[in-house]
Amino acid sequence: MEKVISTENKPIKLWLNDIEDGTLAQAKNIANLPFIYKHVALMPDAHFGYGMPIGGVLATKGVIIPNAVGVDIGCGMCAVRTSIEDIDTHQLKEIMSKIRRAIPLGFNQHKEKQDEELMPECVELPTVVKRYYDKAAYQLGSLGGGNHFIEIQRGSDNVVWIMVHSGSRNLGKQIAEYYNKLAKKLNAKWYSDVPESWDLAFLPISTKEARDYIEEMQYCVDYAFANRKLMIDRICESIKSVIGDEVHFEEPINIAHNYATFENHFKENVIVHRKGATRAGVGEIGIIPGSQGTNSYIVEGLGNKDSFTSCSHGAGRKLGRRRAVRELDLDTEIKRLSDKGIIHAIRSKNDLEEASGAYKDIHEVMNNQTDLVKILVELEPLAVIKG
Repeated sequence: MEKVISTENKPIKLWLNDIEDGTLAQAKNIANLPFIYKHVALMPDAHFGYGMPIGGVLATKGVIIPNAVGVDIGCGMCAVRTSIEDIDTHQLKEIMSKIRRAIPLGFNQHKEKQDEELMPECVELPTVVKRYYDKAAYQLGSLGGGNHFIEIQRGSDNVVWIMVHSGSRNLGKQIAEYYNKLAKKLNAKWYSDVPESWDLAFLPISTKEARDYIEEMQYCVDYAFANRKLMIDRICESIKSVIGDEVHFEEPINIAHNYATFENHFKENVIVHRKGATRAGVGEIGIIPGSQGTNSYIVEGLGNKDSFTSCSHGAGRKLGRRRAVRELDLDTEIKRLSDKGIIHAIRSKNDLEEASGAYKDIHEVMNNQTDLVKILVELEPLAVIKG
């Protein structure tokens, strides 16, 4: 539930019980920006990021901040409800094997360009998109690395679900870095009052640079969805090849959690930046995944105004990647998954970066946002593929 810190120029509203020092320092920086609107909102999965905490939501008047969107522009979730009521371990293993052959993981990409008709339409490709378009066509329908995943899950509604977490691959990274560097250069030229050390360089909406960033950011959001959609299609094909053609798949639920958009809040038109946060307007259906081996949720937004109608995008890290590898016990993390009968992706010490022990307790995260969303379906993992 909401708590408030009132020591800065604008309030910081939090939906978490504890917050690490680095994350709080970043939130205070944001709360002291001259163009911040109303307050800063931190979701229950908030943790340290670049410039702005992941799990942070802010609204601005007249400017856009590339680093408040992040490097994986358009990253988000897709979930698909199937008609499958029963599935056994042998079938799961066969399906996962087929998925691994159909979908490149990590830094891998397809050996051939994917059908360009599947790429987002654009009358004229923007500058950075045009530069990396061909590479993006090879990466379309690929998972990427880090915390991206493919899961097959059993729902509390007694059917099997598919879930994919992925983003805009290299394209989003290149656009984010290009415009953040450009914003830093311009801010220095303008003698901006925002300290460079905060890493929150901005672009006024009235400038061509801001308009260009918005156009390229939106292309990334569309590309990230196209990427997830193609993976979903190939996962469905893999399932049908094992279970049979009679399997029915509902339309995907799709949500992004790294983007900025024009919205109206408290009767003002503002630019809402969500960095690792999901929109949760009244009646809006969303997805909140757990960590590897923990439950995920299909939710309905409650439209809480104080969160800028947002909720968490997942469980949120409690350990950085290096610290997780250093401190977590491999056997313990494997046993945690094996005891639940989950087909998982932890094989070596380095895989502990994405072990559930590196993440916050998803049940606590959900309990902290009962005023933001209500749970529609709880999803228990059966099999996991990590990037």
